[in-house]
Amino acid sequence: MAVKIRLARRGRKKMAMYDVVVADARAPRDGRFIEKIGTYNPNTPVAAIEMDNEKAFQWLMNGAQPTDTVCAMLSYRGLLYKKHLQIGVIKGAMTQEEADKKLEAWMKDKEATIEGKEKSLADKAAAEKKARLEAETKVNEARAEAIKKRQEEAEAAAKAAEAPAEEEAPAEEASTDEAPKADATEEAPKEEASEEKSEEDKKED
Repeated sequence: MAVKIRLARRGRKKMAMYDVVVADARAPRDGRFIEKIGTYNPNTPVAAIEMDNEKAFQWLMNGAQPTDTVCAMLSYRGLLYKKHLQIGVIKGAMTQEEADKKLEAWMKDKEATIEGKEKSLADKAAAEKKARLEAETKVNEARAEAIKKRQEEAEAAAKAAEAPAEEEAPAEEASTDEAPKADATEEAPKEEASEEKSEEDKKED
């Protein structure tokens, strides 16, 4: 019976999560399996892999064949390198102590790499958040300036509309004051004409 280490899908739509299972190669993807040895969640910024390293290593040594995705996961966890070293021990190329030291050194380097990657991702997220806040601040400032400018323009237009009304009011008052003067000037010649007629009448008499 060919045995594979592969992923079995679970989780809701567009938020898939996977179980790392050991199953018969002839079984369907999400069907029956022999043993569950871990989980894989690709929805996090750094893909979360939880795995029973001892069981996974035991199945590898027993001849289970991982799929491409699981092979990358096992390599990420150092299990393929551990299998390589263990085969060297079995063949007599190195002692178990030497293999353990090499694996320990490799794991330290890998942990440092993972920590650096997580830190860089966190710094990148913080920088993006800061940039978004600065962009929002600039947009808000520009919006406030535009509102202030519109208010100033509206106030200036209101003042400009009030100014002609004030100028028209004194002009109307001036026209009302000039009317009686005109009447007085018009009445004066009439009175003079009546006086001249009376003098002429006296001379005729």
